[in-house]
Amino acid sequence: MEISRAVADIRPTPWTGRFDGDGGEHRRWWQAVAPLTSDVTAPGATGAGCRPAVVVGFRSDEGVRRNKGRIGAAAAPEAIRQALGPLAFHLDRDVFDAGDIVVEGDSLEAGQERAGRVISELLDADNLTVLLGGGHETAFASYLGVAGSEAVASGKRLGVLNLDAHFDLRDEPVSSSGTPFLQMARAEAAAGRELNYAVVGISEPNNTRTLFDTADRLGVKYLLDEDCSAEAVHDFVARFLDSVDMLYLTIDLDVLPASVAPGVSAPAAYGVPLSVISAVCRQIAASGKLIHLDVAELNPGFDIDSRTAKVAARLVNTLLG
Repeated sequence: MEISRAVADIRPTPWTGRFDGDGGEHRRWWQAVAPLTSDVTAPGATGAGCRPAVVVGFRSDEGVRRNKGRIGAAAAPEAIRQALGPLAFHLDRDVFDAGDIVVEGDSLEAGQERAGRVISELLDADNLTVLLGGGHETAFASYLGVAGSEAVASGKRLGVLNLDAHFDLRDEPVSSSGTPFLQMARAEAAAGRELNYAVVGISEPNNTRTLFDTADRLGVKYLLDEDCSAEAVHDFVARFLDSVDMLYLTIDLDVLPASVAPGVSAPAAYGVPLSVISAVCRQIAASGKLIHLDVAELNPGFDIDSRTAKVAARLVNTLLG
């Protein structure tokens, strides 16, 4: 089977990292990731039959700008790649890089549509797709890709799980990093479906009563950050996974405490411990239901010693493992 060729705005460039040798026992991410081309065969080049993973960058600040946040997330895809590159590669799957979608100026909606088409094409070629944002407007680009795929058209039950301090259900005149899940709900309703949306890590002081009312009206399932013990989160995620056939996972890095993830638009005063978020990622990876994931809101300009980028890289590595 041939991996479908998806054309991003900017083609991938070589990854870099520490060099310890060419043998498999020395392999790191930068040595394992290959540019996506039309003549790469999949799956199973690694011998295990796992679906290949394809990384796509989404360079966007426009959603955060519209949401009056701190600009800088457009630099995130490169920062996450740089943090992934030196990590030891223990994955039993091939990983490819399809390049980046670039949102120029205020052309957010056009960029989301382009990213969506790339993701749909890759999903239909039986890949596990990874979108590196970008502000959390990245989530609507992801949704367009997942919703436009053959898997959703086949009638399988889709779940959207968000690890986030915010609902991102704002009802605004224009889309932004604060609106993607209300956009999804409306798009699903227009398609005759209901959005199955759950959030882990909601910060009550950082979400207005209107947002809680919107979440309740839409049937959103959520767990407050202060209630995110390891056991409570595991049970919450297990129940959600039981309700779906396939999962789109989106990680807003501001779900983590500011000490762990300082490089975001809105650092969390409380946050969910990294150990809990990492356990969720392992739980999801083990479910076999993950079809697409994205990581959003890294702002390298506000990061400290690449701390947030390294956390993002570690979570991606866990999810693909």
